[in-house]
Amino acid sequence: MSSVSSDIDISVTYGPIFPFISDPTIEEIWINTPERIFVARNGRSELTNLLLTADDVRNIVERALMWSGRRLDLSQPFVDARLPDGSRLHVAIPEITAEHWAVNIRKHLLRNLELTDLAKLGVMTPEVSEYLQKEVENGANILVSGGTQAGKTTMLNALVSAIPTNERVITVEEVFELKPVLPDVIAMQTRGVNIQGDGEIPLRRLIKETLRMRPSRIIVGEVREAEALDLLIALNSGLPGMGTIHANSARDAVMKLQTLPLLAGENISMKFVAPTVATALDLVVHVTLGKDGKRRMSEIMRVTGRVENERVEVESVFKWNGKEYEKGLGLMKVEI
Repeated sequence: MSSVSSDIDISVTYGPIFPFISDPTIEEIWINTPERIFVARNGRSELTNLLLTADDVRNIVERALMWSGRRLDLSQPFVDARLPDGSRLHVAIPEITAEHWAVNIRKHLLRNLELTDLAKLGVMTPEVSEYLQKEVENGANILVSGGTQAGKTTMLNALVSAIPTNERVITVEEVFELKPVLPDVIAMQTRGVNIQGDGEIPLRRLIKETLRMRPSRIIVGEVREAEALDLLIALNSGLPGMGTIHANSARDAVMKLQTLPLLAGENISMKFVAPTVATALDLVVHVTLGKDGKRRMSEIMRVTGRVENERVEVESVFKWNGKEYEKGLGLMKVEI
């Protein structure tokens, strides 16, 4: 297919919101109601003057889902899908929402940035970039934490780019977002249930399958639930890996990684999880989005490998104080 015909297809798919899709300054588009459509630029939201009808919104979603093969109906009122241009679509419909279809489109603006590129953009300093480069090359297990739109996926992609080219990398995600530029990569994504209510392939299954595929490293796009247990077991077996997690701080990320595996079943206890986290995880890289829309690597925390009274011991390596990075702030314990 030529690039011209591909552009025409995408413009037809998105219809009236295509100008927002084609605008390189816009990061995300969301529709609260047909008359209230917002976009985000440089981390800041703004209300647009575009007015749609309920049918317009429905048609945009239905055309987009034709590309993904995923479904949306009363029995499956949520959908998370990858669009033809790499953007990520999330939709919720009534009765889950009060009246209107709620639509989010996160545009695929992820460039193949390396750690040195992030340093040039001011996300971190060259010193921090060099530190992370060496940690990745040495096989450190790294968790990237942060809030929504803080730049977790961009940071993870940059860390993955530092992996030596002779390694085999396998990525698992809910929806394809990572774009590792490496010669030996396999990318896998989850699958929802079909019309008959079966056929689901969750993250937990994908993580287990990667272990049969001779990986040198495993990359998990985002850890949200019980799959945290499978990731920890994989990392604790000597397989290096990375992932992201939603958290307000690096310490909160370690705390969350200790609690999520408990969702896997009653037979999983903190006595097992705490030492597993302590030995499986090496670094937490926390990223933030400032009120000015600027993204920054705000802290790197090292997990020491020690546990005291089911509390994982950590130490700060770099921490941004608003003006510069402070180094080596000492030991702390993560309390649940």
